[in-house]
Amino acid sequence: FLEQLSSSAPIPGGGGASAAVGAFASALGLMVTNLTVGKKKYADVEEEILEIREKLEQKKQDLVRMVDEDAEAFEPLAKAYRMPNEAEKEKVMEAALKNAAEAPLCIMKTIVDTMEMIRVLGEKGSRLAVSDAGVAILFAQAALEGASLNIFINTKMMKDQEEAERLNYRADQLIATGKELKETTYDAVLKGIRP
Repeated sequence: FLEQLSSSAPIPGGGGASAAVGAFASALGLMVTNLTVGKKKYADVEEEILEIREKLEQKKQDLVRMVDEDAEAFEPLAKAYRMPNEAEKEKVMEAALKNAAEAPLCIMKTIVDTMEMIRVLGEKGSRLAVSDAGVAILFAQAALEGASLNIFINTKMMKDQEEAERLNYRADQLIATGKELKETTYDAVLKGIRP
């Protein structure tokens, strides 16, 4: 994946990389769950942590799948850019731009769900792995905002301004939610471990 990402090929790009980083955030969250479950000290939260573990595993798998889905969504757009007939190109471009913006929006929604669970793990997970919850929330924030850039670059070129605004508004909402989750989680983690 890193070799393909390093190449001059247009895909995978920032959207797929954002999904991959989101999957890393989920995996770190899973590590925290696995270091918490089965420990007497955390018996009172075990049921909740087990539920989070199951959901995070699904989010991780979803994000890994979305790496490919983002590339698939961009492919028609890449083809449209190369079309010689301007009238035909314009028609195809609009649908391709919308499609290419929807894929990273799905990535963003999945990452915000992941961040909600990481926040809980930062509070209730094993204190030995709390720094990993902190790293996970930072990765998730980077993935979230990275995916948003792939929305904005496509909506900027859309002719349908109403649709572009709808996509931008949704992305802005997810960014705001993510920033709040990142700040509260990271600050709590840092406060708990910084001497």
